[in-house]
Amino acid sequence: MRPPRANRYRSAWAGSLDAARAGEEVRLAGWVNRRRDHGGLIFVDLRDRTGLVQLVLHPETAPAAFAAAEALRAEHVVSVTGEVVGRETGKENPALVTGEIEVAVSALELLAAAEPPPFPIDDSAEVDEALRLRERPLDLRRPSMQESLRVRSAVSRAMRDALYARDFLEIETPILTRSTPEGARDYLVPARTDPGAFYALPQSPQLFKQLLMVAGYERYFQIARCFRDEDLRADRQPEFTQLDVEMSFVTEDDVIELMEAVMAAVFAATAFPAPAPPWPRLTFAEAMARYGSDKPDLRFGLEIADLGAALAGSEFKVFSGALASDGVVRGLNAGAAGLPRSALDELTELAKGHGAKGLVWAEVQEDGSWRSPVAKFLSTEEIAGVGETLGAGPGDLVLIVANAPLVAGEALGAVRLSLRDRLGLLGPEPGHSLVWVTDFPAFAWDAEAGRFTAIHHPFTAPTGDLDDPGSCLSRAYDLALDGSEIGGGSIRISTPEVQAKVFEVIGLGAEEAERRFGFLLHALRYGAPPHGGIAMGLDRIAALVAGRENIREVIAFPKAASGADPLTGAPAPVDDSQLRELGLRALAPRPD
Repeated sequence: MRPPRANRYRSAWAGSLDAARAGEEVRLAGWVNRRRDHGGLIFVDLRDRTGLVQLVLHPETAPAAFAAAEALRAEHVVSVTGEVVGRETGKENPALVTGEIEVAVSALELLAAAEPPPFPIDDSAEVDEALRLRERPLDLRRPSMQESLRVRSAVSRAMRDALYARDFLEIETPILTRSTPEGARDYLVPARTDPGAFYALPQSPQLFKQLLMVAGYERYFQIARCFRDEDLRADRQPEFTQLDVEMSFVTEDDVIELMEAVMAAVFAATAFPAPAPPWPRLTFAEAMARYGSDKPDLRFGLEIADLGAALAGSEFKVFSGALASDGVVRGLNAGAAGLPRSALDELTELAKGHGAKGLVWAEVQEDGSWRSPVAKFLSTEEIAGVGETLGAGPGDLVLIVANAPLVAGEALGAVRLSLRDRLGLLGPEPGHSLVWVTDFPAFAWDAEAGRFTAIHHPFTAPTGDLDDPGSCLSRAYDLALDGSEIGGGSIRISTPEVQAKVFEVIGLGAEEAERRFGFLLHALRYGAPPHGGIAMGLDRIAALVAGRENIREVIAFPKAASGADPLTGAPAPVDDSQLRELGLRALAPRPD
């Protein structure tokens, strides 16, 4: 870190001092981390954003500063002047970068007093998250949070630098726009100047970045704020940040290779030990068949295998019924898991929770037979065939699901991840895996709505016959890191005819499409280049790189799981006068 510009408060960073600066007079500013009175000497650990340094105050050499230090408490804000001196031999602190030196203070100025904080600032104790969010400015002083936000900053900077080096332009798109159906509820903003009309906060800059490609800018990016009114989880917030990228005259390979270069730069800047690109690619069908997930974790085995050939002649109705109805029978070898019956029951319930009718389990005996509730329904040849397909030997646990392909894959995928955690398959140093998933289905049938919906969004270019939407694939691609999706994008539709047809497929009539997306259809009529892009979840990337389980740990001022902000009290009622000015009336009673 560069030295600060010297002023009356500071001439050096606390965490930058070392033995090479012994004898130098410095001015430091920061917070009192801890004060220790050793009867004749006072030691103060001074903290700023770069780290800690020990101050020592002598009553003989600096009586005024010593007297002021006697009243110091944790989190008081001070500025000090003093000489950098080496610590006495044997009193060094190897745990600190500054552990070989201390600062002999000659002058001390109290800049602000502090009340006792409601929790330790030094990460020495677990603190209730609600309290942390309510006292977020104090929480952000803690070393773990300081490090998290440093990592996040490094991620953003590496992304920007990599894209600037490749001739991208950083362009901002509107925050106030119109409501468009993109899969989640919009946050609406009433327009005072047009009573009854509303802006919407953008779920993504999708349409604007496509318009920039029509406008000829060819290489665009921004670190964009996005808003979705949806239920929250550990990796979701109502407002989030993404790296948004769009390119003209490109194919899938161009976007993927660009993002591999950008993410490799991110990993290098944060010392994250990810494998070097190129990263493997799986089609959606392959990912679901082998791992039961469209964001597979490749850090461990337990691949799913198709058992259809081994069980083709089975008279066991669970298997034969699935195969006769265009379903599949798939399974995995959990190895010598040694799971009790209670754990097998839990795995069965997990599979059912993902749509399966059940989970067949079997433990392979020494003679190759099975200890299983279904063993009596299967022939010796069928058991041997399953064992050969899965590579199962004595002591191994075999788990099988018979169902529709997608259901069987998702159920076994959930079981696979549960086994990863139950059996500790990642080990103490699991490493990291990245994988691209491509060729997603373009549309899914929504039985409740009685129409097709777009799997990604309706601006993704499809492949196949749009008169048979269920058979169409999309030119979409997602990137997964350690089983978490960190980004996704697609090649876009670049002709008004195809875009109008896709709107028709998802049940958006011509009049409705024109009303909602007429500005896009109009722009496409004036010559749109082939274009595509991607959005990378910056919050999620920062959390994974920083080793945090929850994205709230890498966001300065996040919302709680409820969507509320304990710090500011948002959302909160507004004055009636404000509502009247907007032409609104609150129908729900105000909370007390």
